[in-house]
Amino acid sequence: MPKAQETTLEIDLKALKHNYNYLRSKLQNDTQFLAVVKAYSYGHDANVIAKFLQELDVDYFAVAYTSEGIALREAGITKRILVLHPQPAHFKQLIERCLEPSLYNSKVLNEFIAVAEKEGQTDYPIHLKFNTGLNRLGFSEYDVKGIASILNHTKAIGVKSIFSHMAASEDLNEKEFTLTQIETFKAIAKDFTETLGFKPMLHMCNTSGILNYPEAHFDMVRSGIGLYGFGNSEEENQNFQPIGTLKSVISQIHHIKKGETVGYNRAFKANKFQKTATIPIGHADGIGRQYGHGKGAVTINGQCAPIIGNVCMDMIMVNITDIDCNEGDEVIIFGKQPTASEFAQGANTISYEILTAISQRVKRVILE
Repeated sequence: MPKAQETTLEIDLKALKHNYNYLRSKLQNDTQFLAVVKAYSYGHDANVIAKFLQELDVDYFAVAYTSEGIALREAGITKRILVLHPQPAHFKQLIERCLEPSLYNSKVLNEFIAVAEKEGQTDYPIHLKFNTGLNRLGFSEYDVKGIASILNHTKAIGVKSIFSHMAASEDLNEKEFTLTQIETFKAIAKDFTETLGFKPMLHMCNTSGILNYPEAHFDMVRSGIGLYGFGNSEEENQNFQPIGTLKSVISQIHHIKKGETVGYNRAFKANKFQKTATIPIGHADGIGRQYGHGKGAVTINGQCAPIIGNVCMDMIMVNITDIDCNEGDEVIIFGKQPTASEFAQGANTISYEILTAISQRVKRVILE
């Protein structure tokens, strides 16, 4: 791989294909696969990721908001796109771009029907989300008859799927809770089918659900973090390949005398002679101010360089006293080793936050 000459996020499509194939290997042949590409594909590049996965013939995509779905359509994505949290203000745009909304209570269901009818739609595909314990979004298990009453008065929409979301599928200490969620969802599906007289597609599993609860794969599964290289456990992480490597370079090296300080608010004070390196990446690029002061480190020539002082908007400073390096040398923030998950541990957070925080001003480099 070429050495970085600026701050870049390298995206390894070969690793993405590996992760997709590994997750697919856990499924029955007729189980559909939904790729979650919200939040700029977890900070990578939604257009690049979605185009590649479309070539691999994924069945569905999911985004959080309508604007993300519109961007995919404009990039040439033709597969079905589920919008997980659409806002009523965007329902007309959603229909114009053939996006499919997740509807989660009677208010948004009625509002979408009103727009669909106004737009002259018939049997427009919608997805109904049910809450089985996450308590974030979703109809309750007692809402089926009310939903049926609403649906029986319109021909503008058709229910493509009903689904739910696991709250703790990665935590096997919560297995009893997850199994209760699964049973609740099965009961909802049975009630829905008997009440409405047809069986929509069912889906519930996220990445950890795919790995830990094969009995809940149903008709389709949804994967986000797994595609990007993380299995939510040390054991499963061995089966995945992180697709993103965040790199930068050393802009300048300083020789700091005992008693001198580094950075804003003089947050680092040298207790002896030290060398520091300044790197062009900061909290505007996703390296938050929870780092620094000994929390978090980068890798330079295979050695660990702790982040010191306060993280700046566009720069960090690291301790390179014991590292043989020069201005212009490559710096690894995270990638294959250490991973984003390991880098996140330095600030008591998770890979999701680190990845999705990467600014779009960081150059993306695609490795075919």
